[in-house]
Amino acid sequence: MSRDPVPIGRRVAYLRVRRRLSQQSFADRLGKSKSWVDKVERGVRSLERVSTIREIAAVLRVDPAALLGRDVQPAGVAERRDGVARIRAALSAYPMASGRPADREVVSPGRLAREVRHAWMTYQHARYPRLAELLPTVVTEVHRAHVLDPEVGRVAVVEAYRVAAALLVKLDEGSLAWLAADRAMSAAAGDRVLLGCAAVQLGQVLRASARAGPVMLIAASQIAPGTSEEMSLRGALLVQAALIAARAGDDRVVGDLLDEAAGLAARVGDGHDHYRTAFGPTAVELARVAAAVELGDGPQAVDRHEEATRRDGWRWLPVEHRAAHLIDAARAYLQTDDPANAARVLLRAERIAPAEIRDRPAARDVVGQAARDPDAPPTITQLAVGLGLL
Repeated sequence: MSRDPVPIGRRVAYLRVRRRLSQQSFADRLGKSKSWVDKVERGVRSLERVSTIREIAAVLRVDPAALLGRDVQPAGVAERRDGVARIRAALSAYPMASGRPADREVVSPGRLAREVRHAWMTYQHARYPRLAELLPTVVTEVHRAHVLDPEVGRVAVVEAYRVAAALLVKLDEGSLAWLAADRAMSAAAGDRVLLGCAAVQLGQVLRASARAGPVMLIAASQIAPGTSEEMSLRGALLVQAALIAARAGDDRVVGDLLDEAAGLAARVGDGHDHYRTAFGPTAVELARVAAAVELGDGPQAVDRHEEATRRDGWRWLPVEHRAAHLIDAARAYLQTDDPANAARVLLRAERIAPAEIRDRPAARDVVGQAARDPDAPPTITQLAVGLGLL
C-alpha cells in the first residue's frame, strides 16, 4: 500500500530542530535568508533542485534519501528483531531434556522469584528493549528449574511465561506469544489461581479470535470472588472476555461483561496490582474506551477517555497501562476526525513511555495514520519522520 508523502518542508523543519539549529543559523550555513528557510518549511517554496537538496542534507548531516523520505529504515527495527530472535531461541531450547543439570547451576527459587519480579517491573515501566534483553536468561533459568522439579518455583515459571507473552503481544509476535501463553497454561495446570493468571495473557494473545471468549469465562468461573486478589483476577478475565467480544462486534455481551467487572472493581478499588492485573474501577473504564474503539464508537470512546483520565486512579496505573490506553484514545480521536487531539495523546504516550510508541507496531501504525492526516499538526509529523514512518 502506498503512503501519502510528507511535504519535504516538514522534514527539513524536523531535522533542523533535531540538529538544534535556529532558522537563522540554518539559513546562514546554507547561504540563504531566514525568510527562504521559513517558506521552505511552511511549503510556500518548493525544493526542486537536486543540488539544493544535497546542500540541505549536508548541513543537516543526513543522507538526501532520508530528507526525501526514501529508504529510511524504521527506528529500532534491527534491535527488535534481535531481541525477538533471542527470546525465540530461549522458548525453543530444552536444556534439561535429559533430566540432568546442564552447564549452569540451577538458581534458587528465591532468586527466580526476584528475577521474574524485576522482569514484570521492567514491562510495567514500558522498557521493552531492556526486557527483551532480560527475558532469554529468565526463561532459560525458570525452565531449567521447572524440569528438575516441577513444583519448585512453579509460580515463577508461570509468571515468566506470562510476562514473555505480554511483551511478545506488544511486539506483534503472535505465534511466539501464543507459545509463551501456552507454556504458562501448561505450567499452571491444576491450580485454579495460576490458571486464571495465565489465562489473562492468553486472552491478550487471542483477542482477535471470538473463540477465545469462552476460555476467559471458564477461567473466570473458577475464581470465587472472595478476597480482593480473587476479585481482581476474576475481573481481569471478564475484561479480557469483553475485549474479545468487542473485537467480534458483540456490543451487548461487551456491556454485560464490563458491568460485571465494574461491580468487582468497585469492591477492589484503585491503586492495586494483584496478580499483575492493575485491576480496579479506572482500569475498567479504560477497557470501556478500548471496547468502544473496537466497536467503532469514537464519540463514546472520547467521552469516556476524557473522564477516565481525570480520575485519581489514572495516575496509579502502571506506565505501560496508561501509555497503551493513550494509543486507544488516539484511535478514538481519529475516528472522530480530530487529528490534533490524536497527536496530543500520542505525544503524551511517547513522553511517558517512549518504547510504547517506538517498539510497538500497532502504536506506530496509529502515529503514521495521524501524521498522514492533512490537518495533522507538525509535531506528530516530526515524530513520524523521526521513527522512519514517513
